[in-house]
Amino acid sequence: MFLTKDAVLKSRNEELSQNDISSEQGAVLSVIQSMGDKATPAEISRWLFQRPHLTARLLIRMEKKGLVKMNKDPERKNMIRVALTEKGEHAYHQMLKLRSIHRIMSSLTEEQFQQLRSGLETLKFKYEILELVNSILS
Repeated sequence: MFLTKDAVLKSRNEELSQNDISSEQGAVLSVIQSMGDKATPAEISRWLFQRPHLTARLLIRMEKKGLVKMNKDPERKNMIRVALTEKGEHAYHQMLKLRSIHRIMSSLTEEQFQQLRSGLETLKFKYEILELVNSILS
């Protein structure tokens, strides 16, 4: 299973490196694009199932590259909002044109794809429940 994940990520990273972004950065760009003006470092961490401090470091690197802009929320001074810059928007749209994941996934039949999707959703749900329980117990 880990070898499969590594092979898929390697293929995706090779494509993304042509645009000077990593798969992690691509995932962040996608999350911010999906969330729009509601994107915060904490929400991005939740979407990516990543620890907040790791997301914060990644966002700082992305801001230095000019892909994102972090600003204080005008209404809630202790909240940071994250938005794509023009360069980030361009990288996001270039990323959408990449086909490695589609080529890899096209080797599955529709039934196999649905089984994979169902299994991944089950694992995601289990992870979310564990996170919830851990936060309640902390």
